[in-house]
Amino acid sequence: MGLMAKKKRKPKKFSAVDQVKAMARAQIGAPPAGRVVPDRREKKADKHKPTLGKLLEPE
Repeated sequence: MGLMAKKKRKPKKFSAVDQVKAMARAQIGAPPAGRVVPDRREKKADKHKPTLGKLLEPE
């Protein structure tokens, strides 16, 4: 198989939004990383304390 010449990269189209964001990152710094929000539907805590009868029940 013969080697093929690499394609020239096309210059990126100018975007004002990207330029403004880059300038803000240079002056202020990068924004903080996103946080993981715990899923509310996972496991709900008991609404009431277990009664003495439930505590003494054999499992």
